[in-house]
Amino acid sequence: MTLSPDLDRRFREAAAAEGLLDVSYDLADSPLGPLLVARTQRGVCRISFDPEPARAEEELARAFGARLLRVPRAVDDVRRELEEYFEGERRGFEVTVDLRLARDFSRRVLEQLALVPYGRTTTYGTLATQAGRPRAARAVGTVMNRNPIPIVLPCHRVVGSTGALVGYGGGLERKRQLLALEGAL
Repeated sequence: MTLSPDLDRRFREAAAAEGLLDVSYDLADSPLGPLLVARTQRGVCRISFDPEPARAEEELARAFGARLLRVPRAVDDVRRELEEYFEGERRGFEVTVDLRLARDFSRRVLEQLALVPYGRTTTYGTLATQAGRPRAARAVGTVMNRNPIPIVLPCHRVVGSTGALVGYGGGLERKRQLLALEGAL
């Protein structure tokens, strides 16, 4: 039996509203291409430049639990803030993030990353020092590469010690676009 589109939508929204899902997700349009946006009851847990739902569902289920559905309304707040950011109307994000999977050093790095202001850059070495491990710039690079919530946690604002644009999980062109949007180039 196939549900009508309206009944299917209501089912998904009710499941999300009742807290029956581990993860809700949807796709969001952006100037960088479609983004997969996912959230738990705790907050945004994933933004992905690779919006392939089947692959994302598998990764999200492994990380957060198998109860997940595509529920557009559940990520409306994230989508709205991303749209405002891309339109130049937002300089900081207010959505709550779910970093429960980040441990110790990675969590400290991501927390410091969240403090890097709009339109500014920092270096891997600076983040390493701020996270309490001044000699761990390469480890910071690994954390940036695995950042589960790019844009909201602005890993695009991290540059090499010489100011060079190096590495970005979404590709250097996207990093360049985000920094140009913020006037940081």
